[in-house]
Amino acid sequence: MSARKFLVLVLAVFAFAGIATAAAHADSNAIELRYEGHRFSPINLTVPAGKAVTIRLINASNETIEFESFRLNREKSVDPGEAIAVRLPALSAGSYDFYDDLHRDVPEGSIVAK
Repeated sequence: MSARKFLVLVLAVFAFAGIATAAAHADSNAIELRYEGHRFSPINLTVPAGKAVTIRLINASNETIEFESFRLNREKSVDPGEAIAVRLPALSAGSYDFYDDLHRDVPEGSIVAK
């Protein structure tokens, strides 16, 4: 292998490691939201306006749920025991509702950007 190819390979490995580390770090700063006992907890989340955020949604129940929000343009099914990441762009100040579309009797939650 030539020195040039070796250098390109080494740089590619370091670049990939940097991207993977950044992604892991971003998710480690995620705001946690749990679904358990037929409700979301916390029911109200506060996030910084103008900054992209990740919500780590944990379905600790024994039934499939569906995280949905028309205002956030998000709809994700979450199987029992599964955790997913819901990535949100920088939000304008305001309130954004979310709910479980499969269980309409579950209280709606809100994400407040301020």
